[in-house]
Amino acid sequence: MAKVIFMTQSNGAIAVEGNGGSLMELAVANGVSGIDGDCGGVCSCATCHVYVAPEDFEKVGAADEIESDMLELDDNVTEYSRLCCQIEVSDVIDGMTFVVAN
Repeated sequence: MAKVIFMTQSNGAIAVEGNGGSLMELAVANGVSGIDGDCGGVCSCATCHVYVAPEDFEKVGAADEIESDMLELDDNVTEYSRLCCQIEVSDVIDGMTFVVAN
């Protein structure tokens, strides 16, 4: 079971937990503001943009080419940007905080 925190632009910190699926699915299921997941998790919309803390970025790794292309469509991209539909919920992300970009 992974427990993570989403820091949203409007509602502050939201703690959620899950044991599978994508981080985007977990966020949508828990009503995290700013995570829409319009494409259903197939990496084609960039409505689940999050920032990963620099100290945790190695745990989730860099975006692949398709994800990087989608992130280029967002004006708020940083070197720590990821689409949370591409991050699996697992023990690897347990305890991490993700900042919602929008």
